[in-house]
Amino acid sequence: MVNVLGKTAVIIPIYKPDSKFNQLLHMLKKQKKVPFDVYIIDSGSRINDYQRDLDGLSYRIVKTTPQEFNHGKTRRDAAENCKDYSYLVFMTQDAIPVDEFSISNLLKAFQNPSVGCAYGRQLPHKDANIFATKARLFNYPNKSCLKGYFNINKLGIKTSFISDTFAAYRVAALKEIGGFPEDVILGEDTYVASKMIISKWVNAYVADAQVFHSHNYSILQEFRRYFDTGVFHSREPWIRKFFGEAEGEGKRFVITELTYLFYHGVYRIPEAIFRDGCKFLAYKMGLNEKYIPVKIKRKCSMMKTYWK
Repeated sequence: MVNVLGKTAVIIPIYKPDSKFNQLLHMLKKQKKVPFDVYIIDSGSRINDYQRDLDGLSYRIVKTTPQEFNHGKTRRDAAENCKDYSYLVFMTQDAIPVDEFSISNLLKAFQNPSVGCAYGRQLPHKDANIFATKARLFNYPNKSCLKGYFNINKLGIKTSFISDTFAAYRVAALKEIGGFPEDVILGEDTYVASKMIISKWVNAYVADAQVFHSHNYSILQEFRRYFDTGVFHSREPWIRKFFGEAEGEGKRFVITELTYLFYHGVYRIPEAIFRDGCKFLAYKMGLNEKYIPVKIKRKCSMMKTYWK
């Protein structure tokens, strides 16, 4: 059972987890310098696959279904159920802490009373391909920083970039901005960070709080992911209006990716150009999803259960 007197809850939604979830639980038991409880949202798993790895953790498992799961509401409900905590750490089932200080290093960000949310560095898994590796290098550099209202003009939409793969929230700040959204296809983390920044809270990137996490997405999987991102931005237009368009950041990524491939895999450049073109097309389609029939949107989307 969860000890509600603890200051920190680690919240992990799971769906048919593989061995990476076992490694995640194993590393949670090794964490030092911070007590925490684990809150698992299970929308489809066999507990026998990881029961042994739960031993030694203070945990609670809440059941849901894939049909009921929503990136916004599911985390909103979890946050409400953990409202007695001071800090909420969200992780995904395939994010593996690099060392025993991953969580404590992330929570150190809240020593600054202006920080409302924080996220850690994602390092590629050992089996990550060159595209997954470059994406992690681009989004998660080796230098920490604070992002807020004060540098929107410089960072643009990157100001509210955050990832619930490994992110933490100050509960007081989360309550102030109204919590996680009720219904989003994805991007619940960006939604919250954006609301916090507008309310003058700070978003902290903590480079020494690290997890292993990456996906070797196929071109079709990336297409679907970026379609969903476009849908999110279409349905939350205030984010682009306040922070700026995402295309500028996308252009910067393409330039750095092609430069990286020139030195590390020049023969993959044609594939990269095709991949990036597909991602751009998918994002634009998502932005204009109101003109697309639901049947087609379901085929284009990674989150098929979102489309009723």
